[in-house]
Amino acid sequence: MNAPARTPQQRKADVLSRLDSDVDLWLATADQATGAPYLVPLSFLWDGSGLLISTPAASPTARNLRAGKLARLGLGPSRDVIIIDGSVEELTGGVTPAQGDAFAAKTGFDPRDLDEYRYFLIRPRRIQAWREVNELHGRDLLRAGAWLF
Repeated sequence: MNAPARTPQQRKADVLSRLDSDVDLWLATADQATGAPYLVPLSFLWDGSGLLISTPAASPTARNLRAGKLARLGLGPSRDVIIIDGSVEELTGGVTPAQGDAFAAKTGFDPRDLDEYRYFLIRPRRIQAWREVNELHGRDLLRAGAWLF
C-alpha cells in the first residue's frame, strides 16, 4: 500500500531539503549537432536559487552546456524523484572565494585545485517531484522559474 500523497507544500519542503543535503545528481545534456544524449553524475551546491556544478572544460558535458544552455537534472531514487529542467550559465570568471569554499566543503573536492575545470550555474525553470503514482498529479512544483506553492 502506498503512503498518502504529500501536499504540494510538503513536496516543496522536501525538495528544498534534498537540494540542501544531497551531494550528487544526474545531469543530462544533448549534443547540439547530433542530438545525442549525454548523462553524467556530478556533485553540486544549491545556493538557494541555483545549482552550482563543475566539470572539465573539454568534457562533453561542458561542451553541451555551453552550446545548448539547457540541462535536465535528476535527484533521488526512482521512488522519490526530483526532476529539474534549468537554464545554464557558464561562470567564465570562476567563482567567488565564498562559492568555491562552500562547493569544496559540501562536495569534498575543490575544482579550483584542478586544471581546466569550469563552473556552471543551473537555474531551475521547472521542478517536478513525486514518490508514487498517487503523486503524479500535481508533480509540477516550479514552472517558468516560479514556485507554484
